[in-house]
Amino acid sequence: MTTPILIILIGFLIFLGHYLAQLFDRTRIPDVVGLLLVGILLGPVFHLINPAAFGQAGRVFSNVVLVFILFESGLEVRFEQLRSAFRGTLGLTTLNFIVTTLLVAILAQIFGGLDFLSSFILGSILGGTSSAVVTTLARKVDILPQTSTTLVMESALSDVFTLAVPIALISFYTGSSFNVATLFTQILSSLIVAILAGIATGYLWSVLLNRVPTLLKTRFSTPAFVFILYGLVEMMQFSGPIAVLFFSITLGNVALLRPWGLGRFLPQPTEHVELTAMEKDFFAEIVFLLRTFFFVYVGMSIVLDNWQLIALGVGMTVLLFLVRIPVVLATTDLRTPQFDMAFMSVMIPKGLGAAVLATLPSQRGVPSGPAIQTITFAVIMATTVLCTILFFLVEKRRILGFYALFFGRNRPLDAASSAPQQ
Repeated sequence: MTTPILIILIGFLIFLGHYLAQLFDRTRIPDVVGLLLVGILLGPVFHLINPAAFGQAGRVFSNVVLVFILFESGLEVRFEQLRSAFRGTLGLTTLNFIVTTLLVAILAQIFGGLDFLSSFILGSILGGTSSAVVTTLARKVDILPQTSTTLVMESALSDVFTLAVPIALISFYTGSSFNVATLFTQILSSLIVAILAGIATGYLWSVLLNRVPTLLKTRFSTPAFVFILYGLVEMMQFSGPIAVLFFSITLGNVALLRPWGLGRFLPQPTEHVELTAMEKDFFAEIVFLLRTFFFVYVGMSIVLDNWQLIALGVGMTVLLFLVRIPVVLATTDLRTPQFDMAFMSVMIPKGLGAAVLATLPSQRGVPSGPAIQTITFAVIMATTVLCTILFFLVEKRRILGFYALFFGRNRPLDAASSAPQQ
């Protein structure tokens, strides 16, 4: 594809993204599906663009999108929402990862012909959720703030598991040392250090914004600092997404943050730091453009080379949505409305992070690497499409009766009916 045609295509995708967003406002059909289909047509169907040509730039682009989305989402989270959602988030993330890993591993051994360790590598790669998809959909539906916070945090926290566990298993498969205690220590330290780094830098940045007024005049000073934070935390082998999320949460709640015992050492911010309406609109437009190209890129990255394994991935997807129901039931508060629980039950899309991890087994010489990659891409596509379809049906209250069979009819129906209990 020549450069002029590529530039024309970029302009066309921007217009398409706006049209699909307006279509969502009218019909509630998520724009993610349309963007993915465009990517599939450009990539695996007509082979107009090869995502491999982007090389390392493709992975950098996906990380930039993730940073912007998490940063913008975290600014809307309040400490009271975080406090009420954090315990449930840990339980939901951990249980969902375990159940997903076990289910995928069993199916991969029985129907995919993968060996024991390869099947668990595949399961751990698919154990998380996509921050880009979850955050996009969670902000477009009327659910409780703590429910939205739980889903956003789950998508970020799951990255800790889906990075540490597959890499450790691949290292063990290829002959490197493996220690369970070391693995759990790595996961815990990655989580704790990232949270502390995000909170500390968010507080210190708020002090700088108050002491150096020129920083407030540049719209990109805060995102630039977020990029530096993300890169430094990732370089130290901890979770950059978690650090970014808690940085933005701290920045959005800095007026309430009074660190005990640190007052004599650190200056207190003089006022609440918050983005102006113009800045929020500016960043919202950037996020819109980035996520438009992101989902097209995901569609282009789908690999369609073994229909038997693709069918297995689709079958895994259906079962993953079914087992998500008891996972949500076991980890949510009794006062959570039926609508919120139904929405949480469909929020298990897999993202580009899983696609990147799926390429590691082949690179490290794992014999079943190509099969792992094909199944992963099939699950990414199937979960994203089915998630958006179920989102539409749940948002329209078409299938709430089905979920009510599992969640109980004595729960409040939606956020409005549960308002007195908040």
